[in-house]
Amino acid sequence: MVSDTTDVFKEIRPYRDDEVAGAIQRLIHDDEFIGAIAKYRFAALSRWGGSALRSLIRHYLGWRWRRVNSIRQVQLEVAGYMEKMIASTTAGVTYSGMEQLEPGKGYLFISNHRDIALDPAFVNWGLHSHGLDTVRIAIGDNLLRKPCATELMKLNKSFIVKRSAKGPREMMKAFSELSAYLRHSIDEGHSIWIAQKEGRAKDGDDKTDPAILKMFYMEGKRQKIPFGDYIRSLNLVPVSISYEYDPGDLAKARELHAKATHGGYEKSEFEDIQSIVQGIVGQKGRVHVTFGQPVHGDFDNADDLAAAIDREIHANYHLFPSNLLAAGQTAGVDPAAAEAFERHMTGIPADLRERVLSMYARPVLNKD
Repeated sequence: MVSDTTDVFKEIRPYRDDEVAGAIQRLIHDDEFIGAIAKYRFAALSRWGGSALRSLIRHYLGWRWRRVNSIRQVQLEVAGYMEKMIASTTAGVTYSGMEQLEPGKGYLFISNHRDIALDPAFVNWGLHSHGLDTVRIAIGDNLLRKPCATELMKLNKSFIVKRSAKGPREMMKAFSELSAYLRHSIDEGHSIWIAQKEGRAKDGDDKTDPAILKMFYMEGKRQKIPFGDYIRSLNLVPVSISYEYDPGDLAKARELHAKATHGGYEKSEFEDIQSIVQGIVGQKGRVHVTFGQPVHGDFDNADDLAAAIDREIHANYHLFPSNLLAAGQTAGVDPAAAEAFERHMTGIPADLRERVLSMYARPVLNKD
C-alpha cells in the first residue's frame, strides 16, 4: 500500500484493494443508493413497502458483497450485471481488432462517445471476454454530485476529470495532474478509456477535441519530449463504438431542438443519472466495438493527430441498417430491419424525426 504522503493521485485515482471493503459498507448504508435500487429495480414494491423493502435490499447487499474485498472481485460483479444487461437489452455485441492488443500492456483507448456509462462498459466487456485487463475510466466530476455515485465509480476503476475547475491556474493544475496520471497508469501496464471530447456526440458527429490531446501531452511537455515521440509512447488506440439503436436518441433530439429553437437548454439536476439509467435499460439492438490501429504516425501537433483519430474512428464505425436507412440508402437492407427502423421512427414525435434521422445518418456521411 502506498502511504498518503506519496499517494500523489489520491484525489483523482480509483480505489485500491484495501479501500474496497470500506467503500462497500458506505454504499450499503447510503440511503440514497438503497432508495435508487428500490425505485429502479422494484418500482411497484417500493410504493407499498418502502422502508421494509429498503431494509431487505440493505441486508441482501450486505450478504451478497460480504466477501468482496478487491477491485478484481468488483469487476467480476460488474461482469455479471453486464451479461444480464446484454442478454435483455441488445441483439448481440460483437468486436473486431482485438487481436492486435498485447496482454499486460497499457493502452490509451480514445473512443467516440454516445452513452455515458455503456461506452466504457462495452470496451471493458470485450477486454474481459478476451482475457485482457479492464480499463481505468475517465469520468467527469459533474457525474459525482452524490456520494454514492463517487463510491460506485471509484470502485469500478474510474478516475476523476475535474471539469468543475475554474480559472486558468486551477485548470492548469487539474489537467497537469490528469496528464501525469495517464502517464503513470500506462507505465504501470494499466489501460485507460477516455472519450474523444467532453460530452456525448448528441448529433451523431464523432469529432476529437484537440484540447484533449494537448492535455495528454502536458506531462510530455514538462519532460521536454517532442509531441510526436510522446504521443507514440502512450500506445494510443482509437475505438469506434456503434449502436444499432440509441436508447437516448429522443432525449438528445429534444436537447438539440431546444438549443436550436430557444438558444439554450437547461439540464435538470440529475439528468445525467437519468441518461445513464436509460442507456442501461433501453433497447440497443446490435452493438459493435472496433479497436483501431494503434497510432504510430509522426504528428507535430494536436490538430493533425485529432484529424487522424477521426479518420480511424469514422472508417471503423460499423454501419447498421438504422444508419443506412436514415441516410437514404436502402440497397441490400433486410426488409425486416427496414420495418423495425420504421417502427422505431414512428415512436419519435414528428417535430423531432429529422433530428433523429440526422443523428443516425451522420456516421454514413463521415465514413463517405
